[in-house]
Amino acid sequence: MKRREFLKTSAAGAAAFSTLSSGLWPSPARADRARVALVKTTDRAKGVEDVLILLGAPSPKGKKVFIKPNFNTADPAPGSTDNATLGRLVREMKARGALEVTVGDRSGPPKTAQVLADKGIPAMAAELGFKVIDFEELPADGWVHFNPPGNHWANGFDIAKPVVEAEYLVSACCLKTHGFGGVFTMSLKLAVGITPKSLMRELHGARNTHMRRMIAEINQGYAPQLIVLDGVEAFVDGGPSTGKKVEAGIVLAGTDRVAVDAVGLAVLKDLGSNEAVMSKAIFAQEQIERAVELGLGIGGPGEIEIVASGAEGRAYADKLKAVLAQG
Repeated sequence: MKRREFLKTSAAGAAAFSTLSSGLWPSPARADRARVALVKTTDRAKGVEDVLILLGAPSPKGKKVFIKPNFNTADPAPGSTDNATLGRLVREMKARGALEVTVGDRSGPPKTAQVLADKGIPAMAAELGFKVIDFEELPADGWVHFNPPGNHWANGFDIAKPVVEAEYLVSACCLKTHGFGGVFTMSLKLAVGITPKSLMRELHGARNTHMRRMIAEINQGYAPQLIVLDGVEAFVDGGPSTGKKVEAGIVLAGTDRVAVDAVGLAVLKDLGSNEAVMSKAIFAQEQIERAVELGLGIGGPGEIEIVASGAEGRAYADKLKAVLAQG
């Protein structure tokens, strides 16, 4: 068995050894920290491969994997999940022993079927052997209703049943600002795509009040086993479909939504983002603040452990730690 194949199929190997080609040296995770792995790269496929090893990603062996991408529109990354990122994630899950892989989302405002077609997802599914679910085509019983105490939705919210029931859920998010009230779109806001379009009027109507809190609250209905953030390119203003694009040159991975989004916000701050991002402390952002209140992840920057590979990656991780510490 080749060394890289061993690392992909052995959780112990992934946690204890390095790959000679990538120079990755994962250290044992600390129980009091949420680990976020960082790889500096402009190669999406290689970045995904390396960051999963560096993280010591939970094994999907013997499980049915569901991947939730960012397919709000078919715009090029970071407007939507890049096909190279998605393709590598599918391949990695299969190489690590997944029984099957399904990709599903709900687009908006465009029809999901059109977005999937424009991105060539049906052809990719046929080539790589994964299933595709268009949440707009789910029947009435294909949704699960949630109305947790203290939420800011008028009558709670519905979540697509395939997400709620997923044995192993992967959130594949982008790195970008959101110009219509969300402030930023990363792993927490990826949750909006697992709700029906009928709820969007209420969410958008709360732009000046509770929108960011409502976004975080959707996350109570499901829990991803793995989050992968493609930050090869980022929107530092505008978004979610188009915006001011810059090269960030990173791929992140983690298992804690709050930690991943906090590190992503640190990247946006380092790049120089818009006023909504730059003028507010990371853990004072309403998406983050509400997620912490709900116990969806870590409670502050001191609980984040950033692990990186290579001298460039480690130097950038240290820079981001300083940004996080400053808020």
